[in-house]
Amino acid sequence: MADPASILWLRRDLRLGDLPPLSAAAANGRVLVCFVVDPRLEKSSGERRLAFLFDSLRELDTKLGGRLLVVSGRPDVEIPRLASAVDAGSVHVSEDFSPFGRRRDAAVAEALGEIPLESVGSPYLVSPGRITKSDGDPYKVFTPYFRQWCDHGWRKPASTAAEDLNALDPGDIRRSGRIRIPAAPVKLDLPAGEEAARERWSEFVVDDLDDYESGRNRPDLDVSSRMSAYLKFGNIHPRTMAADLDFRNPSAAAYLRELAFRDFYADVLYHWPESAWHNWNRGFDDIDLDTDKQAYARFDAWRAGRTGFPIVDAGMRQLAAIGFMHNRVRMITASFLVKDLHLPWWWGARWFLDQLVDGDMASNQHGWQWAAGTGTDAAPYFRVFNPTTQADKFDPDGEYIRRWIPEYGTDDYPQPIVDHKAEREEALRRYRAL
Repeated sequence: MADPASILWLRRDLRLGDLPPLSAAAANGRVLVCFVVDPRLEKSSGERRLAFLFDSLRELDTKLGGRLLVVSGRPDVEIPRLASAVDAGSVHVSEDFSPFGRRRDAAVAEALGEIPLESVGSPYLVSPGRITKSDGDPYKVFTPYFRQWCDHGWRKPASTAAEDLNALDPGDIRRSGRIRIPAAPVKLDLPAGEEAARERWSEFVVDDLDDYESGRNRPDLDVSSRMSAYLKFGNIHPRTMAADLDFRNPSAAAYLRELAFRDFYADVLYHWPESAWHNWNRGFDDIDLDTDKQAYARFDAWRAGRTGFPIVDAGMRQLAAIGFMHNRVRMITASFLVKDLHLPWWWGARWFLDQLVDGDMASNQHGWQWAAGTGTDAAPYFRVFNPTTQADKFDPDGEYIRRWIPEYGTDDYPQPIVDHKAEREEALRRYRAL
């Protein structure tokens, strides 16, 4: 009789270190490590996210000595098929709390029948649903959530590695359905994978963490951690990062707060899944938005970085060039789209998801609603970023602008497409009309 087998099904946890379901799977004997390229997610992912995904899978396959099985198809078909092929007694995953992930996993669990789909851990320091008010209701405001989040705490990093696995060779599986990991469709400005994530994090802690609190809003300074894509794909767990933070250091405390925001937005999406594409605050559903032909022309100018507002255009060109935008500039460009151009926030959110390497449904959608003033813990609707004063404050020497707009200051740079002062008043009029 063959040794018992289990499946380790990787999703948003493309690493081998600090991975609790790896230990759970390994305890059952032989392990088939697999990833399912779901055509639905492949279709909705931009080229850069696909590149990051495929590069991460290649690194994992190397670490596993060529024993990562990558297949293509719907998970509710492929996972039960593989479980039958290796006579698996269980399938192990990190829990996915996104609306799509919950529906997918429910379908897989049903298709597996008596074979359990066992979830251990999640991509967050504190999983969605864990932090609630005393009456059991979820938090709608970040600050009280953050206080309880800190009190709740989290586990230490799990000690796991490739050596813990008795990994099955996919070549021994009859009709495994194995596919060659696709070539990355575009070149990335940061390398993907677990080793790159750990190296990048170590460099940030040593070189830039102490300056994070004072410099994190300055796009002209290179002090952002650039860890967001690694967190998105689970190349590193935030537990691993938090273990290196001395919270007595104000910059470390400021960074931890950003990790808490990531957990908070995941919690909001978990409790209000419809907020992925609709206003969390439905009281803003009737606001007057521009959707005519001229609106689409302004949207195209925004996407192309040709609005005539330098800080906005620099951010949009950075996004188009490398699939990343500094967080302060994300807020500025989002405010400009919804408050100066009066366009639906979900137009911008969809474009960001198409372009960003770190495009994450919870953080992206609720960040956009923060800018629009329509989400939970939202900025008041009357807060309208002035792109000129924002540039003066956060890019005082114009270095960031010049980096991404080489024609800035010449006749080739466009004139402003709107009058900010007038559009600010128009935005306030529309909000007050509600």
